[in-house]
Formats: sequence, C-alpha cells, structure tokens
Amino acid sequence: MNKLLKLKNIYLLISAISIFTLLSAVYIEYILGVKPCILCLYQRVPYIIAIFLCFFGYYNLKNKLWIYLLVITFLISAILSGYHVGIENNVFNEFSGCTSNNSNIVNKDELLKALKETQPNCKDVTFKLLGFSLATINLFLSIIIIILSIKIIKNEKNR
Repeated sequence: MNKLLKLKNIYLLISAISIFTLLSAVYIEYILGVKPCILCLYQRVPYIIAIFLCFFGYYNLKNKLWIYLLVITFLISAILSGYHVGIENNVFNEFSGCTSNNSNIVNKDELLKALKETQPNCKDVTFKLLGFSLATINLFLSIIIIILSIKIIKNEKNR
C-alpha cells in the first residue's frame, strides 16, 4: 500500500506543477500583457495532457501505463523547450512558424492590424524569471519531472 500512496503523491505533484505552470503562463500573457510566441503556446500542450494523465493515473494506480505516458509527454516537452532554448541562443534557426510574414501587405491599415496580431519571434525573449527565459525554465522542469517519473518506475520494478 505504501508504494501506491507514493505513486498517488507523484500524480498529485505532477498535476499541481502542471496546473501552476499553465496558470502562470496565462497570468504572464493576459495580466502582464506579454505575448507568447508560437513555440511558447506549443509548450503548454504537454502540461494540459499531463493533467489528464495524472487524473487517470491517480484513479488507476494498478495500471502503470499512465506513468510511462507521463515520461513520454515530458520528453516531448523537453524536446520542444530545448529547441526553443536553442533558437533563443542562436543554436538553431527559427522555423517558418516563428517569424511573421507581413511583406506582402501593401495597405497601411492592414499592416498595422497585422502587426498588432503578430506573435513575437521565437528567438526574442520577452520575459525572464530569475534571469532565465520561460523556455529554459520549462526545459529544467520537464527534465526534473522525467527524472522523477523514471525514478518512480525503477522503484516500482524493484519491489
């Protein structure tokens, strides 16, 4: 029963981290007025998926599929945020979805409207927390959750 309680706490912890991360992103975007780039928006998806996986895992502790799916989800999150950090640090080139293309607009009203609706480029760090970009924090957080989940999987196999 002790190992089930531990796994239950891991699901609660990961879901709490995911909810806090999403609420923070929404706060930064809508309250502080910092527009996210397209990769920032993509990086929210694994956290949404993680909340559902944690819910199913919490209520189906005997089935270890959910913890494995969490590892895969946060591996994808780490790849996305790692790629974003690479773009921010000029390791990778931006993909076409990161840059705005307003070159074919000739009307000034359309251009002004397009500029207001345009998301920032992925290489432009518009918000930092403790000196780190949000993509960097997401990368660290994803790696920590992956390590924690793998440690739980190993402990479950050893029992």
